[in-house]
Amino acid sequence: MAAARPTGSASGALCRQLLLTLTILTFACDACKTVTLHVPSKLDAVKFIGRVNLKECFKSANLIHSSDPDFQILEDGSVYTKNAILLSSAKRSFTLLLSNTETQEEKKILVLLEQQTKVLRKRRSQEKVLIRAKRRWAPIPASMSENSLGPFPLFLQQIQSDTAQNYTIYYSISGPGVDKEPQNLFYVERDTGNLFCTRPVDREKYPSFELVAFATTQDGYTPEYPLTLLIRIEDENDNFPIFTETTYIFNVSENCGIGTTVGQVCATDKDEPDTLHTRLRYSIIKQFPASPTLFFMQSATGVITTSSSQLDREVFDKYQLKIKVQDMDGQYFGLQTTATCIINIEDVNDNLPTFNRLSYETSVEENKIDVEILRVAVTDKDLINTANWRANYTILNGNENGNFKIVTDPKTNEGVLCVVKPLNYEEKQEMILQISVVNEAPHSARSGSTVNMATVTVNVQNQDEGPECSPAVQIVRIKENVPVSTKGSGYKAHDPETNSSSGISYKKLSDPEGWVTVDANSGSITTLRSLDREAKTIRNGIYNITILASDKDKRTCTGTLGIILEDVNDNGPSIPQKTVIICKTVMSSVAIVAVDPDEPIHGPPFDFSLEGVSASDVLRMWRLTKINDTAARLSYLNDPQFGRYTVPVRVTDRLGQSLVTQLIVILCDCVTQSDCLPERSARGLILGKWAILAILLGIALLFCILFTLVCGATRAAKKPKVFPDDLAQQNLIVSNTEAPGDDKVYSTNGFTTHTAGGSTQGICSTLGSRVKNGGQETIEMVKGGQTIDSCQEAGHHHTLELCKGGGQHTLDSCRGGQVEADNCRYAYSDWYTYTQPRLGEESIRGHTLIKN
Repeated sequence: MAAARPTGSASGALCRQLLLTLTILTFACDACKTVTLHVPSKLDAVKFIGRVNLKECFKSANLIHSSDPDFQILEDGSVYTKNAILLSSAKRSFTLLLSNTETQEEKKILVLLEQQTKVLRKRRSQEKVLIRAKRRWAPIPASMSENSLGPFPLFLQQIQSDTAQNYTIYYSISGPGVDKEPQNLFYVERDTGNLFCTRPVDREKYPSFELVAFATTQDGYTPEYPLTLLIRIEDENDNFPIFTETTYIFNVSENCGIGTTVGQVCATDKDEPDTLHTRLRYSIIKQFPASPTLFFMQSATGVITTSSSQLDREVFDKYQLKIKVQDMDGQYFGLQTTATCIINIEDVNDNLPTFNRLSYETSVEENKIDVEILRVAVTDKDLINTANWRANYTILNGNENGNFKIVTDPKTNEGVLCVVKPLNYEEKQEMILQISVVNEAPHSARSGSTVNMATVTVNVQNQDEGPECSPAVQIVRIKENVPVSTKGSGYKAHDPETNSSSGISYKKLSDPEGWVTVDANSGSITTLRSLDREAKTIRNGIYNITILASDKDKRTCTGTLGIILEDVNDNGPSIPQKTVIICKTVMSSVAIVAVDPDEPIHGPPFDFSLEGVSASDVLRMWRLTKINDTAARLSYLNDPQFGRYTVPVRVTDRLGQSLVTQLIVILCDCVTQSDCLPERSARGLILGKWAILAILLGIALLFCILFTLVCGATRAAKKPKVFPDDLAQQNLIVSNTEAPGDDKVYSTNGFTTHTAGGSTQGICSTLGSRVKNGGQETIEMVKGGQTIDSCQEAGHHHTLELCKGGGQHTLDSCRGGQVEADNCRYAYSDWYTYTQPRLGEESIRGHTLIKN
């Protein structure tokens, strides 16, 4: 359907026919000679009219020049008008000169501009020639400029089938732009195959169209396959580049070096990528404050850097830039957009805090503590309430005793000088302090001192004060176990005004063991009891008592008297582990360790020996071998029997103080000692909450069973049961075989129950019966329409006894009870017949109750 590429003399005419478009069509025969661009008769200034393929002509060209000053050509071959042009004739041409300055090689391209109207007339005048020429059904690429000014309908190209030489062919198209959105944008002339566009197209919305062309005969026959037509929309620079943000905010530190990156801006362009329409360039239009120029923007990347190192937050803490982005590689006719960039200057600690005065003077009374005596102020130009502004004060000299401290007031940044340890007028009346101040953040000064200092003079004022306990802890040495009423030096306080101890009285505040008394006038101590260095209140061999000293004006001070108890060798070493186990199957000895509560000088090395009344027997059975200064090994001899043995072991320290320990040795047939641990002594059982709950539940269940049995017996007593008439002279006796209970008499008429000692007259039809039971429960079966029921009580075991015989019988009671029965008796066989199934039912019911 599209024309085949001809050869020979007709190539020039055929090429011109194929390149009738509004976009760039490079003449395929000789690109370096002539390029034809089809344009409207009127062209606006800075208007894209087409593109020339420069690389096909001269790849190494580095200089491009146009012979016509009304036209400009860019590096990618895009041709733009510089001024508004009105084509007075049908054609206009100019030459492009391509040259390589290194090789001095040059090439020329002739650019021919043709008006659209002439092309249409020329195309239609040659239709007959095209029809007669040999053609083939193949895709022909086509393109059109976006936002084309027409005139519309705008001719794009012609499609034609080879079969048109023999048949009448009708052409049609379908696809996006035809019968799909955007509909009715393209149409084709049915008879000629000329393809037209009806209105302008936006490339950013529709970058290309893929149509399908059909060729059919008059009778509907399709001699060709459907042809795919690709129509590409040539981009026009109709979109402004847009910054991603209207206002950019960046931060940079003051005093930073040249070339420091501040931030990067970015813009987007909807035009075709990788063309001059989207080649963006960034620049700074204006800076405020304007002078000096401090920032530079890289045009290709949009990165903003510093061009000076004179950024000072204390002068200007913020700068505002007006920035621009422009397409067409930044050329003057490119589209541009502006935005705002705010640069905040971050503070660094480049200003020292300085005291407002170089010297200060203040006063304070002696013995005062935790009082504020002075405030010092500083000036700092850095950002307020930051680490670069907040001050840290230090006392450099004059506070060797730690009487003062200086802290920072977080609200005012002042230094607050306080007394934290009492001052003594008698020792020093004036103190001179040297204080310094720095910031919390390190100083960034390149040179010079980073510390500012001032002097503070503190005058100490005299005060009439009480006794002074100095030193607060005083030491006295006494040997332990000294005789009672032994005297020793005690605690001494003094008057700081006179430096004398006269007129001061003493009192004991604490004495944990009550070992000493304190003389009220001299403070000396006297022992009341024997002093034991091994007592629990002794810490590191020192026994502390607290002394209160007071003067005549009742002013007091408190001190501690530490009594160092010198050790006496009054304790023999002992063996803490009194019981040892020897598993004979795996071991023949056991190690024993001794300890001595006395000082090490009175302690090890220890000497171990066996003692006892029958020492020879002990020596024949046991042997001691020393392991080290504090341990020995006890071994058995002559294979003694398994059992428990008492072995007396004497341990003697280095000074001869000794103690005998009765060591219990268990010889056991075991593998590990835990298998033969002695039985633990009986201990009180402590029940947990779950055990207590289980006991309570068991008691509750027992009461439920008792309640069920009593209720069942009561209902059974109230409900009459009929005996067989032939049942005679038999009794069913329920006996309690565990323990005697209350004597009861049960009436056979309703089982009325009475306590022992009473009498019950029951009605047995016309006969009555009296039953006595001493220590057991008895149920008697008698005549008169009554039935048998068991009456059981919790904690009793009931035994059924059958009493045989006719007539009147006397039944022996269990456990001494006596039963008298009258003549209301039945035969044994009748009795057995009646009771046997019922006893089975009761037994099953009892088992069920027990399981439950």
